[in-house]
Amino acid sequence: MDEHNGKVKEFNGLNREIEGVYHVVSRKVGLSDGAFTVLYNIWDMGEGCLQKDICSASCVSKQTIHSVVKKLEKEGILYLKPGKGREMRIFLTEGGRTLVKEKIAPVAAMEEDAFGQLTEEEWRQYLQGMRRYLEYFKMKVKEL
Repeated sequence: MDEHNGKVKEFNGLNREIEGVYHVVSRKVGLSDGAFTVLYNIWDMGEGCLQKDICSASCVSKQTIHSVVKKLEKEGILYLKPGKGREMRIFLTEGGRTLVKEKIAPVAAMEEDAFGQLTEEEWRQYLQGMRRYLEYFKMKVKEL
């Protein structure tokens, strides 16, 4: 295995491991992966966000997010309000706000605490490296 291949494998392995941690988190808080993703993104972006924004932020398909949103709407956790044109904005019900406060906010606090374990220099280097990697990777994808 050459050095590059090892770097890619390690990067991909760490990404899968992070996804696995979020899967465990979803189960521990009693939510499906999809419900956790939708509620986390509503918490992160704020109420009134669009399904397409959640799709973009989470890299989950439009069909999957739509299905999860419809299920959460049926369960009385969120509701949709028309926006511009065909846009549908997502809002939490009172029960949904309680659910997010109890299940999502503590996870976000754990993330903040975990990032807080990094020094400012480690955090700066991490972000700088990720930005450079993303920039170069996007450039290569355009060449496909």
